[in-house]
Amino acid sequence: MKRIGLLSDTHGSLPEAWLDFFKDVDEIWHAGDIGTPDVLKQIESRKPWRAVFGNIDSLQLRNMLPEDLVFDCEGMKVLLTHIGGYPGKYEPRAKTIILREKPGLFVCGHSHILKVMFDEKLNLLHINPGAAGRFGLHQSITMVRFSMDAGRVLDLEIYDKPRS
Repeated sequence: MKRIGLLSDTHGSLPEAWLDFFKDVDEIWHAGDIGTPDVLKQIESRKPWRAVFGNIDSLQLRNMLPEDLVFDCEGMKVLLTHIGGYPGKYEPRAKTIILREKPGLFVCGHSHILKVMFDEKLNLLHINPGAAGRFGLHQSITMVRFSMDAGRVLDLEIYDKPRS
């Protein structure tokens, strides 16, 4: 079993609550719009991480990170990207990858809107952790944590607090 912390759209700043909310996770995944390499350095100082670049990320981050990650975690194929849409309204590029790779878990960011939805048609769980940064239209700081075990996502918890 592996505990995962998931965030997106930090735009250069991690919320103070990330340390406490992710203290018991094994790994942190960032679904793009990181903002600065310093965000990844802060995460790396505490936990192993996986990340993709987002549309606001600099050439420096784009050279460090892939646009998409496809990997196995605890028996489930995972697709991590930044711009992806959601069930019934996938972004065309993301849908092409989903149809090719057939992940059980599809994670993206970009919208700044927290969504956890099961796509019955494609048999996958979609998670967008919303936005954890200070910048954007979102009114709340949101993050997600969950466990993965034997090809299943378990114990999903949401952090959702007003942005100050």
